Amino acid sequence: MMNAKFSRLTLVAVVILAGCGKPEEDGAGPAASSPAVPVVVAPVSVQPLWDEEEVVGNVEAAQRAVLSAKVTGVIDVVKVAPGARVQRGTVLATIDAREIKARLDSAMAAQDQAQKDFARIERLLQSGSSTRQEFDAATTRLRTADASLVEARTMLQYTGITAPFDGVVTRKLVEVGDLATPGKPLLEMENSSLLRFECEIPEALLDRVNMGSDLPVRVDAAGAELNGKISEIAPSASAGSRTFLVKLDLPAAEKLRAGQFGRVRVPVRERAALLVAESAVVRRGQIESVFVVEEGKARLRLVKSGRQMNGEIEILSGLSGGESVVVRDAHLLTDGVSVEAAP
Repeated sequence: MMNAKFSRLTLVAVVILAGCGKPEEDGAGPAASSPAVPVVVAPVSVQPLWDEEEVVGNVEAAQRAVLSAKVTGVIDVVKVAPGARVQRGTVLATIDAREIKARLDSAMAAQDQAQKDFARIERLLQSGSSTRQEFDAATTRLRTADASLVEARTMLQYTGITAPFDGVVTRKLVEVGDLATPGKPLLEMENSSLLRFECEIPEALLDRVNMGSDLPVRVDAAGAELNGKISEIAPSASAGSRTFLVKLDLPAAEKLRAGQFGRVRVPVRERAALLVAESAVVRRGQIESVFVVEEGKARLRLVKSGRQMNGEIEILSGLSGGESVVVRDAHLLTDGVSVEAAP
């Protein structure tokens, strides 16, 4: 019984020892007979890159207006609701104009009488039956009546609240029957076709922004990455936050809306960076790696990546520059496999 057990153990040991041999040494192993895998390689490039700091802000309409009354009166009609698109000159609301119309009628009657008086005095002056003083007084009364008529007509025009530009009504602050007084806000509107990005730039970054220069703006809600052109820089800082208001004009984008949250990237300093194609980086969980081609072999190299931009990714550690890395189907390779660059 013991001899049979010993024989089985001996046989297992022989098999294990046979499996521990090095087939590469005698040229009979599978590694030696496997053909080289064709791969696409690209060099690791060293390029200048700007470190950037993100500053948050909001998309706002370039044209905004708060519409208020110029005369006192009761709101008679409100013709629009929030969200309504209107054209310049459209009447949005009206104020009860009965009192102003009565004033206009009175001014028209006074002006008509002043014209008649002036014509009569002028004829008398020509015939020598009137004096120069009476003619000058009639002229003054006519001018006063003309001015009063112009004033009454202008006041009547003020009873209609009109849109100052093409845009969208964003808020309605008044209802029919409310009393309108000069300066009291009635409606708010904005031109949604002209948008800009507004942000507060810290004073330490102010020397990095210049009028007319472009900065990248990202608005996640709109799925947009845009180039904003700086159109305004506040000349003085906010006393509380020590920041400067900066406004950037934005190009049109389909889903871009006023009020959306965004970020602008402000360049801070320039440095040399190692860049590879994004497809060269293999991710397995939290581990990142690339395959470097050395002497016909694909060698696994652990790396740490940084920023991604235009199909390339920055390598912070693991490479020194100048290496050739596999940039296509790198995840199918294993460390040490024979490779050859595809034409």
